Amino acid sequence: MTKQILILPGDGIGKEVTASAVEVLNYLIEAHNLDFQVLEKEVGGTSYDLHGKPLTDETLEIAKKSDAVLFGAVGGPQWDHLGWDVRPEQALLGLRKSLGLFANLRPAFLFNDLASASPLKNHIIENLDILIVRELTGGVYFGEPRGLVEDASPKYAFNTMVYNEDEIRRIAKVAFEAAMNRNKKLCSVEKANVLEVSKFWRDIVTEMGPEYPEVELSHQLADNTAMQLVLNPNQYDVIVSGNLFGDILSDIAATLTGSIGMLPSASLNSSGQGMYEPCHGSAPDIAGQGVANPLAMISSLAMALEYSLDRKDLAVKIESAIKAFIDEGHRTKDITTSADFIKTHEVAPILIRFLKNE
Repeated sequence: MTKQILILPGDGIGKEVTASAVEVLNYLIEAHNLDFQVLEKEVGGTSYDLHGKPLTDETLEIAKKSDAVLFGAVGGPQWDHLGWDVRPEQALLGLRKSLGLFANLRPAFLFNDLASASPLKNHIIENLDILIVRELTGGVYFGEPRGLVEDASPKYAFNTMVYNEDEIRRIAKVAFEAAMNRNKKLCSVEKANVLEVSKFWRDIVTEMGPEYPEVELSHQLADNTAMQLVLNPNQYDVIVSGNLFGDILSDIAATLTGSIGMLPSASLNSSGQGMYEPCHGSAPDIAGQGVANPLAMISSLAMALEYSLDRKDLAVKIESAIKAFIDEGHRTKDITTSADFIKTHEVAPILIRFLKNE
């Protein structure tokens, strides 16, 4: 049965890194005779410039019918003046909400050969391998009511953090099952000491614990977790958190590895449909220079093959090729201090060479 993949390069370096991932994807399609249909559409600021909106109805409908969406990055200073409803970032939020992508998987791992690129000392960061499971379609980012009141004195703004029991249970289930497939440790993170919604979160996750007797469940306050990620990141296996705290913690974890350009992410719904994107943004300061690291985007392709396209074997091949790439000493600008580095467009051909030799 044909699998449909939608490519959304977006803005800035999103276009460059996505091109590298598509190059690897096209090789795999040809080499393994894959029954994949690949479509490409504009999104973000690029879509706004062409269509007057960051996410068109046509693109959204194609996304809904796709098994996997590969998403580059959106945004840039040229669109900062736009109103909230048409900013490039609304494309990302709109896709997450419309596709029901409630579970965001953010692995943070380190190739030990790149330990020197991390801001942490080698003995702290070596062998890092954490998975952060972030709830993606609820919480304060989507809670109602919300607004800005300008006719009051003083003016004020407000947002609402809301989680219902079903939302907590479904994201906790993803996290518990992920822990079962890893080292069987799960840390649930919130602010139960000051927020009612966080206390409710903790109570529900605690109640689910006995369903997974092999998993060591712990609870931690978000501010402490942020500190512990810097002091002793290897104490964690899987971390689960709500939208707001998960957003912050996953970026901290990504930074520990030395380059956010190395790390992928997956956003999944209950049917296995997913959107896959690198953890970095559109990086307008380096866009068009050919120095962006496409490995996070290519790793995101690997996650798509594993979770939505039923080809975990090819995901493993990509991961092995990336390891061989690092082992052979290839470095993009973000993971070396040397003036001798390879350009964005040179990465995919090297990976394809490793894929051919497996």
